[in-house]
Amino acid sequence: MSERRSPTIRRRRLGAELRRLREGAGITIEAVADRLECSASKVSRIETGHTSVTPRDVRDILAIYGVSEAESEELVQIAREARQRGWWHPFSSVLSGAYVGLEDAAGSMRAYEQQVVPGLLQTADYAKAMIELARPDMPADEVNRRVRVRSNRHSLLTRDVPIDLWVVLDEAVVSRPVGSDEVMRAQMARLVELAELPNVTIQVLPFHVGAHAAMDGSFTILDFPEPGDPDVVYAENAMGGLFLEKSDELQRYNYIFDQIRTQAMRPEASIAHIAELAEEPLWKWRPRGSPRT
Repeated sequence: MSERRSPTIRRRRLGAELRRLREGAGITIEAVADRLECSASKVSRIETGHTSVTPRDVRDILAIYGVSEAESEELVQIAREARQRGWWHPFSSVLSGAYVGLEDAAGSMRAYEQQVVPGLLQTADYAKAMIELARPDMPADEVNRRVRVRSNRHSLLTRDVPIDLWVVLDEAVVSRPVGSDEVMRAQMARLVELAELPNVTIQVLPFHVGAHAAMDGSFTILDFPEPGDPDVVYAENAMGGLFLEKSDELQRYNYIFDQIRTQAMRPEASIAHIAELAEEPLWKWRPRGSPRT
């Protein structure tokens, strides 16, 4: 089984280990910055994985902590890997590399979506229609670039070591049309097809459950296969999203996901419902623009 290596996750792991070693040595961030002749904010960003660090700097930092050269070699190698470019870099103008890097390295993902089909499950036509509706001013070539990015991400579900994906969709996702009738029907059929994969679970959270624990918004919990890589929550908002890593935050979102998956329709019933919508869609019962009765 080949190991997946993501520059983003390597930066996180390296930063966490450097922080652990610094605290173990009883040295402050300011003291490290003074020795390296850089700002304390740079050292802090290295430790949080928000910026890359050269192998030379890692050697210098570890020397400050009294780590032998033999013991430091593994961390230096991680620093080399953390500076490699991920597949998403050609699309950096249209996508956050941080999220995609974490997604690429994750062993499993649990997600709740309020409004639209998640990117990993979208057809190209659905993705294009959604982007055009949200950004009518966007040039066509930019729209096509964004669609290609999402299509590239689909390989996570079918590669040699695929990611385990468990998604809870609010019923609004499968009830509100995006694009034409044909686009929406094809998207429903795609969900049914993907749900046949052993690593994909899809549930629908029906309207009749009323208010629920995830009313604050969509989110994704990314779990990583290696013990040194702590889980991350990505909570979406109008400006993009927020990464959450604290233990109480992770505990809260794990609780929320457990609540909504329990309230949602069982996977088999959910897929049967989605398959029915592909044949007799709810959005056809009341044409767009018709008055409420």
